[in-house]
Amino acid sequence: MTETALAGVLLMRPRPHHDERGLFTRTFDAAIAREHGVDLGPLAQDSQSRSRRGVVRGLHGRSGRGEGKLVRCAHGAVLDVVVDIRPGSATFGRSLAVRLDDEEFVSLWVPPGMLHGFQSLTATADVCYRIDTPHDPAQDLAVRYDDPDLAIEWPLPVSAVSPRDASAPSWRELLATLRA
Repeated sequence: MTETALAGVLLMRPRPHHDERGLFTRTFDAAIAREHGVDLGPLAQDSQSRSRRGVVRGLHGRSGRGEGKLVRCAHGAVLDVVVDIRPGSATFGRSLAVRLDDEEFVSLWVPPGMLHGFQSLTATADVCYRIDTPHDPAQDLAVRYDDPDLAIEWPLPVSAVSPRDASAPSWRELLATLRA
């Protein structure tokens, strides 16, 4: 596991074993994760999305306790983005962008208190999420993917976003909510 520039956000790099048949890799090991302070306990949800090239999903988060999620790209490649929204955090308001793909098998641990989103970089990309808390729509948070204050540089022209993401509040509006 590798620390990142955002406190608590970790990269998990497995070691694939290649042979004439192809490869095998363990994409998650609870014991190794716990050694680094990540305990998913009994996972509440395991989800997968498929997106076409240029699609942006996010930026999404949860209020209250939030949710921790382990994210990986099972097919294709994405630029995965995390924004720290934990009041009092040394990295509050900062973002991190990481390429996840089906060649390196890197997983990204996103602790509670983060916004998360990604852009598909390939014809299709399948992103898998292991989440530690059941989803409660009443706790949904979102910020526009193209908010000028966050200035996230998506590497491709954005080909599609959901209506929810297109009408999400600004970073400044979220800040006012967090401070209320």
